[in-house]
Amino acid sequence: VQRGGTVLKLFVYPVKSCRGVAVRRAQVTPMGLRSGELRDRFWLVTKEDGHMVTARQEPRLVLISVSCENGHLTLEAPEMEKLCLPIKLPRKNPVQNCRVFGLDIQGRDCGDEVAQWITTFLNSEPYRLVHFEPSMVPRKSKDIINLFRTTDEVAYPDCSPVLILSEASLEDLNSRMEKKVKIENFRPNILVTDCSAFEEDTWEEILIGDVEMKGTVCCARCILTTVNPDTGVLDRKEPLETLKSYRLCDPSERHIHKSSPLFGRYFAVDKTGTIQVGDPVYKMV
Repeated sequence: VQRGGTVLKLFVYPVKSCRGVAVRRAQVTPMGLRSGELRDRFWLVTKEDGHMVTARQEPRLVLISVSCENGHLTLEAPEMEKLCLPIKLPRKNPVQNCRVFGLDIQGRDCGDEVAQWITTFLNSEPYRLVHFEPSMVPRKSKDIINLFRTTDEVAYPDCSPVLILSEASLEDLNSRMEKKVKIENFRPNILVTDCSAFEEDTWEEILIGDVEMKGTVCCARCILTTVNPDTGVLDRKEPLETLKSYRLCDPSERHIHKSSPLFGRYFAVDKTGTIQVGDPVYKMV
């Protein structure tokens, strides 16, 4: 192994598109990071017909904070009463068929109270919240991007169990921007320091703690990166325009990424375990 960097921050995003939770340590499971009862993107906001809703359509989702206390998921948002719902849902709650990036997946409905709370906060058509349960069938990453293996699976993330980004890559981007952006614009699971900009793009197999991960493909960025994480306002331009000026893929990969710029790298999990802030990141060579 060869030293590649150091873990600076770890993030779990329990509800897709809502605010992330910074944690000191996390379990790395085959389906992504876990901290206690909080699992990465195991909850999903949907329309009544089951289609996913993300900050692409509802940018103010990023203002909803999520935490966990005593077996309950707690949601907080500006000018809203705090709401608690049990992580283990009653069996009588119906299981919904959902659509995430064109693929079918199930989720158990979290009930009317939280549905009303989200709908009220977003001032939207009626939305629901669903929870992915371990007995449900995950989506296959390979069905979204062919470069994944048949064993790589996710609940509600876009396509991959783990997204890694380096602090140097963010600094490189910000050196080109008038108005700086935050790491929260990019929603990585693992932020790495002590490496050079975009070095993470070259990592094939890495070891953090007792966890082994395999780099699969760089993350193609969309309009979601232009949502201001502090105000919930969608800019539509930055930092996407700046990224497009220097981070487009090689023409040979245009069929995968089209015209989306690349920022951060997706990893699949080969060996599960625990990682924590301060852990060295080793490249296996």
